[in-house]
Order: sequence, then C-alpha cells, then structure tokens
Amino acid sequence: MTRLRLENLPRTIELVRADDGAAELVYVDQRLLPGELAFARTRDWRAVVGAVKSLAVRGAPAIGAAGAAAVALWAQERADPRACSDADASPYLAELDRVCAQVASVRPTAVNLSWGVERMRRAARGRVLSGSGVEEVAAALFDAVKALEADDEAANRAIGAHGAALLPKGARILTHCNAGSLATVFFGTALGIVYAAAARGKVARVYADETRPVGQGARLTCWELARAGIPVTLICDNMAASLMAKGEVDAVVVGADRIAANGDVANKIGTYGLAVLARRHGVPFYVAAPASTVDKALSEGSQIPIEERDPAEVLPHPIAGVEVWNPSFDVTPAALIARIVTEDGAFAPGDLP
Repeated sequence: MTRLRLENLPRTIELVRADDGAAELVYVDQRLLPGELAFARTRDWRAVVGAVKSLAVRGAPAIGAAGAAAVALWAQERADPRACSDADASPYLAELDRVCAQVASVRPTAVNLSWGVERMRRAARGRVLSGSGVEEVAAALFDAVKALEADDEAANRAIGAHGAALLPKGARILTHCNAGSLATVFFGTALGIVYAAAARGKVARVYADETRPVGQGARLTCWELARAGIPVTLICDNMAASLMAKGEVDAVVVGADRIAANGDVANKIGTYGLAVLARRHGVPFYVAAPASTVDKALSEGSQIPIEERDPAEVLPHPIAGVEVWNPSFDVTPAALIARIVTEDGAFAPGDLP
C-alpha cells in the first residue's frame, strides 16, 4: 500500500508577516524545479506580476492567490498615515482599478487570476467607501488574502474527497500538466484526487504526460508525486494513445484553467487530444477544479481567450522561414468529459451548479 507523504510537499504560495510587521509573499519558484526547491520572497506587487508572467508561479488556483496577494502588497505600498476621506477616495480607487486591471491581464485564460484580483478589489472599495484609512485597507486585504488561502486548501481537499470516490481500487491514472499542490496554495485539484484516493489505498500508479513545450508534467508533477510517495511513471505526450490501447489506464484526471457555463473546459494544451483518446478507448475523463474556475459569463468554450506564449518555448533556436504557433491552452468539449469535480461535488458537465 502506498504510504502518502504529504508532509514532503511545500506550501506553494503564502502571504506572511515579516519580522518588521510588513507583508511579504513567499512562493516556490517553479522555474527551478526539479533541480532546486527555492523560495522567493517579495514585498513588491510588480514582482508578483512578473512571477506569474514568467511561470515562477503557475497553476490556476495558485495564480489566483498570487493576484490577490499582489493587490494586498500594492495596498501596503500605497498606505500612509493619512485617512482616505471622501475627498481623496476617488484617486485611490482609480489607482486601485488600474492596478487590478494590470494584474488580472497577465494571464488571460485562467479565470482564477481575475477572480482573486476582483475579490480584493471589492474588499478594498468597500473599506474605502466606508471611511477606512489606507493603512486599515492594507491590513484588511492582508486578512482577506489569508482567508482566500484557507478557502483554497479547503476546496482542494473537498475536491479530493469527491473525486476519490469515482476511482476504482488499484486505479492507474493518467494526468496532464500539473494540477497538483504546486498549482494551488496546497494539496492540489487533479492530484488532490490522487492524494485522497491514495489515502484510501486506491492508487496503483500515476502516469504523467511530460506536457510539452514547458514540461510541467515532467518537471513538476513527477517531482511532486515522487515526494508525496505516489508511484509515478513519466511518458512523452505522444505515448498516451499506446498506453490506453494496452489497457493500462483506468481514468484520466486533469485540472482546468477556465470552465464555460456549458461545461467546456480550457486546460493546458494537449488536454483536448487526451479527451479524444480517452473516449476512443472507453476511459473516463475527469476534470478537477474549484468552483471559482467556472465562468458563468461565458456560455461555451469558444468564448474563452487562449493565451499564446513565446515561440522560443517551442523552438529555442529559430530557423529561418519557420513560424511557431504556441497556444498555452486548448478547449475540451463538455461531451468528452465524464464528470467535473468541484468542492461541491462531482457533476456531469451540463449539471454544474
């Protein structure tokens, strides 16, 4: 039986008070994994934006927490002893809106980023309009970020429990990209299901796609699962079909960056192909994400903005006459998804609350 070792996993991102009382964001710099587990610390909201853009912090729930923390750090930077009276509230709120828009725009596909930012924007506006001083606003946003962090871990553990119930004993699970503890504050979504199932003695092995072009599966998922004591096998992305054809996969479990109202799911590029393969081979395809990932404002997946990244991720050494297309995400139709698992339960895509 697998001995789960979650104590070996770091907290991915956390807003803390330094010795001098100032707020600092502490996060795992995921660009350095698996070679080095290193923590970065910053009080600068602009550095947080840079960390999200560069993939030092990545994963939909984690960048939601990072976006919220960036707004809180801006509020700390902006704080001074003067009260924010009705007379000077307007400039403060205008600057707040500009900063929030800048933070939320860094990665457009993952709705959790804008969700976390908007949660802080509303909290700040409410405080300012009720007459709080800017120092009080900064303190309130620190507390709001801590509440968001706690909510994220609780949601992930609930997702794990709901998803584990779907898996058979001795499950062999295929996953794509990294929707693990590293993609959240702690515990994970797709890998949260793996951890919850492993605690019940239900996991035989996880197969991790390498996830080209950045290699989140090879660099992050394999590292995380090995540290947690889960048997893991790394495969190239183009090996998944052969693995399913051999009958070696009992379920595919992935995360999500945005879910449309009809249940279409945007996730790391290559997810759609896995869903097609799973349908062909009769393998259930599960999506794990917190309810904050569901964007009811979008009726279907074709409306989800798809981020395109630097061609150098695919072709580090340019070749004359060769163009590169590098979308970071694709959209899996709801019809290919067996269940979407949130903290509220496991739902058919058309039955999302």
